[in-house]
Amino acid sequence: MPEGIDTEALGEDERRLAELGYKQELNRSWSGFSNFAISFSIISILAGCFTSFGLGWNNGGPAAIAWGWPIVSSFILIIGLCMSELVSAYPTSGGIYWWASKLGGAKAGYYTGWLNLIGLLAIDASVAYGCATFLDLTIGTFNSSYAENYSLTRVFIWFVVILALAALVNIFSSHLLAVLNNISVWWHVVGASAVVLILIFLPEHHASVSSVFTHTVNNTGIFGASTHGIGFLFLVLPISAILTQYTITGYDASAHLSEETKSAANAAARGIWQSIFYSAIGGWILLLAFLFAVQDESKVTAGGGGVAVIFAQALTSKWAGTVLLIASAGQFFCTVACMTSTTRMLYAFSRDGAVPGGQYWSKLNSKRVPVYGVIASAVVAVILTLPALVKVDINGAPVPVAFFAVVSIGVIGLYVAFAIPIFLRWKAGDSFVPGRWSLGGRYRWMCLVAVVEIAVTSIVALFPTSVGGVPFVSGFAWKFVNYTPIVVLGALFLLWVAWHVSVKNWFKGPKTTVDLPEGVSAADELAAEQHGGGLHLPT
Repeated sequence: MPEGIDTEALGEDERRLAELGYKQELNRSWSGFSNFAISFSIISILAGCFTSFGLGWNNGGPAAIAWGWPIVSSFILIIGLCMSELVSAYPTSGGIYWWASKLGGAKAGYYTGWLNLIGLLAIDASVAYGCATFLDLTIGTFNSSYAENYSLTRVFIWFVVILALAALVNIFSSHLLAVLNNISVWWHVVGASAVVLILIFLPEHHASVSSVFTHTVNNTGIFGASTHGIGFLFLVLPISAILTQYTITGYDASAHLSEETKSAANAAARGIWQSIFYSAIGGWILLLAFLFAVQDESKVTAGGGGVAVIFAQALTSKWAGTVLLIASAGQFFCTVACMTSTTRMLYAFSRDGAVPGGQYWSKLNSKRVPVYGVIASAVVAVILTLPALVKVDINGAPVPVAFFAVVSIGVIGLYVAFAIPIFLRWKAGDSFVPGRWSLGGRYRWMCLVAVVEIAVTSIVALFPTSVGGVPFVSGFAWKFVNYTPIVVLGALFLLWVAWHVSVKNWFKGPKTTVDLPEGVSAADELAAEQHGGGLHLPT
């Protein structure tokens, strides 16, 4: 039987957590700014805007990026606002999974938790691999002989080293993590500003407004590389949206760190929507700087749509290397923050018995960090990214198909997990008792818009990213395949089998670690608290 807690002796955050069924175990040392900082760091415009730029360029070109970013960002902000309301009501480390369980029962929580965890693990892998790629490019820019001996194996080794370093930082101290994330915010702000200024003042000339906002590209080979017609409009161009959808994700970290954040009901809610809002503005400015710095569109296309090609065109090797170095450092900060979010989710999900070996992943060391969960997340990220060792050239250009696949897995896993509690909150209607931060009646349309947007982009993320990855087409080869459908649909099938064969018989959703008053739900507790009555758990 879980032990009781006298909430009179607790602070506001600990009391609220106890009323939701948990005693304070993690170290609550994060400020509201630190909570915002981790989501802002995971979104990381110095990561997503750089590493997944090729998705936008190859599947639509400059116009797709220039117009697509602000449009998709607006929808993502709506998703984030819906999630802010949920975290304010339920500020626990389980985050998305916990909300789904409370609003839809154990089955909804089970699927949500696993999708969230799969998405987080994929984001870990993609960000760390992107960091390795840019670190390798940075060294190569300053050392031509190093660049001439490029190999995928070398990049993969850097990838493993970066994951190991991120794991060590996570294991060392939660306080150090908060400090690093605070530094990361300013690195992103100052670093991104520096990149924009470099790309404004140093190139000999800039692309025209017309070319940035009207020129299109189809570098996939699908439909004969045509940029016209229904096929391009509905099967190629939509993939460019994944640039934005992937970059602006991971903001659920503010929820996963809510048990470590002071004044979490307000701070975590603000952390989610503010990290999206400021990243959307900064990211668009950064991407426009990339697009206007293009000297030769055809050479960028021939280079696989990579931003490094743009920098090589527009800048001297010294300045190009400086830009890449700024991005690489930002991506390392992002990797560290992503791993923190993943391990907190794994901790909470394992704490409730939903993950095999959960007793290890939820075990805290002397510094109150889930050390085995950190190691597990790093190992899974390595396994998930093994296909990146296979070289892939499309139309003569090196295209990281495996990286794009891991990106898509992360997008689907995270966003579908977001959609489930958002839909359940909409379904609950006015019976849902909000926390201090609320959408009011606007939830009625905002939740629906959020769910539809996620459904559309999740389907798009399953599309092939090159003609060689289209089954039954001449030139088809497995190395070209976007293996997102295999991983996502395969995982869903395994989860479905596991649920019906075994899990439904024993998994009951979140397990509490304190006694709750009999017959009182979390919603009842919050309502009483808001009306000044408060509830007292048994001592």
